Amino acid sequence: MNIADRLRAATERLGWRAVLTLDDTVVTYAALESMTARVAGLLRRRGIGPGDRVAIMLPNVPEFAVVYYGVLRIGAVVVPLDPLLRRREIAAYLGDCGPRLFIAWHACAEAAEAAAAAAGIDCFFVVPGEFRRLLHEIAAEHEIAARSAGDTAVIHYTSGTSGRAKGVELTHGNLGGNAATVARMHGLGVDDVVLGALPLYHAFGQTCSLNATVHAGARLTLLPRFDAGRALQVIRRDGVTVFHGVPTMYIALLDHPGASDMSLLRVCVSGGAALPLDVLRAYETRLGCSLVEGYGLTETSAVAASNRSGAGRRPGSIGRPVKGVEMRLVDELGREVPCGNVGEIVIRGPNVMKGYWNNPDATAETIQDGWFYTGDLGRVDADGFFFLVGRRRDVIIRAGYTVYPREVEEVLYEHPAVRQAAVIGVPHPELGEEVAAVVALRAPAEPEELRDFVRERVAAYKYPRHVSIVDELPMSPTGKILKRAIPPLPGAPARPRAGHARR
Repeated sequence: MNIADRLRAATERLGWRAVLTLDDTVVTYAALESMTARVAGLLRRRGIGPGDRVAIMLPNVPEFAVVYYGVLRIGAVVVPLDPLLRRREIAAYLGDCGPRLFIAWHACAEAAEAAAAAAGIDCFFVVPGEFRRLLHEIAAEHEIAARSAGDTAVIHYTSGTSGRAKGVELTHGNLGGNAATVARMHGLGVDDVVLGALPLYHAFGQTCSLNATVHAGARLTLLPRFDAGRALQVIRRDGVTVFHGVPTMYIALLDHPGASDMSLLRVCVSGGAALPLDVLRAYETRLGCSLVEGYGLTETSAVAASNRSGAGRRPGSIGRPVKGVEMRLVDELGREVPCGNVGEIVIRGPNVMKGYWNNPDATAETIQDGWFYTGDLGRVDADGFFFLVGRRRDVIIRAGYTVYPREVEEVLYEHPAVRQAAVIGVPHPELGEEVAAVVALRAPAEPEELRDFVRERVAAYKYPRHVSIVDELPMSPTGKILKRAIPPLPGAPARPRAGHARR
């Protein structure tokens, strides 16, 4: 049950075909299989074996896949890290997971080397030309270590939005099964070209871009850093048919003056954050391609629910659970809520993580009776389509009334001038909390205009009394708006938002 077996199986069928491209660089399945075997040999020479952790910090380049599958091939555990991390952050992750080796991109050498030294970890740098020459001198490790479905394959560190980052243990069964589900659900085949714009160090990109592509025998064309203009060039040049992205990517493409007919895209899937409904509609009306929304978390490998094409699609929803996965909505006591009511989304299935690395208390709090408590609020309709409302910790209680930020954000996105929007609660001496909005614009607009626009479309207690305009909202590396990083609004400092207790 080793994920690396998927690469070998694809190589036996399609060895001569390209699996990875980056501009003029082309890597075939046979070449990728050979290089991963040599990476495995390199790791063996360093005494690394099954169960050992190997941290990797590489951008979206072919070497990421080479190292990733090479580590898995010997039964070791991959710990992927964001190449934009600073020394202190890197050292914290290395100290937590205790890897036997840290493999980093040459451009990150200064921060990586200092962090590795602080953690007492051996460090190895990947320099493209030198790396390939080195591999040619290494004897290949042709055997693929046997792994069970429950063996840990990858430890992903969460972004730490609710405190200290936690290491999410995903197994070979989690990742292999989820990749197969994604490939099957979207009909990926050998003639598909997938845009590798999502960061491969993240669970979304790893499952939907890399592992699903290899499982299907398709081709992944890489984009080291997302830029709307560059993405459009690559889509047209390489004949991209499948695009998995986050809402900020789709919004940036819509805003780009070069965006026009994109009907060559057979599948466009948005995940990672809530997708504004107006963006979905614009892709159909302006660009001629269908955009569907899915849902998942790092802890669910990463896909838990998705819209499908045709009758399996409901605009504005996150779709239905994927094959083999159960989802339901519960209240604070864990009781299922009636259809149409808001509750916390809980998930059970083969995609749910093994647990948090070395953190049994957090695991026990989050996984109860086999159900993973997401902290996300949603509702479900009579046809089983789920609708995301927001994060439990982001809910605003104004004078006893509950305000779900996403509902107000959706209205803000309907205004043609709004490019990004975040609705938050700010302290109020009488009401408890007041509704506030922070927006970035694509065209001039006054705060009063935006406030009145929302007031005409929602109940009186929901519209934002405070509207602040900024150049950019703080974003995570994976394209999520970081509400916790929004500076205090003038005269209304942000209140720390506590987590919630579960039964």
